[in-house]
Amino acid sequence: MGMISEFKAFAMRGNVVDMAVGVVIGAAFGKIVGALVDKMIMPLVGYLTSGQNFSELAFKLGTNPDGTPAVSIGYGAFLQSMLDFVIVAFVLFLVIKGMNKMKKAEAAAPPAPSEQEKLLAEIRDLLKQR
Repeated sequence: MGMISEFKAFAMRGNVVDMAVGVVIGAAFGKIVGALVDKMIMPLVGYLTSGQNFSELAFKLGTNPDGTPAVSIGYGAFLQSMLDFVIVAFVLFLVIKGMNKMKKAEAAAPPAPSEQEKLLAEIRDLLKQR
């Protein structure tokens, strides 16, 4: 078996394809949640904090001779990333919780009786009538 055919067998296994689909969907989902945070939630937070933009928050340490800050520690970008993570994690939690609830609803429905079970039930009912 050649290397190319081995690679094809590896790449076409179900787990690899499922994982690739999951990565693509995850990237798209991340963009959606990122837009939600950037365009909807953070403007509200900025409004509630008197127009403060979190991504620009920084500690300025020292000054250069011309008066500009020598070093700044941008903790606002870190806070923004943490908020993004919390929101993404919460939304994923809600999605997975909904999917699990749907799976439980499907599993809770009893399967329809087979033809053999139907015939046995009819025989039982006829025997009870005698």
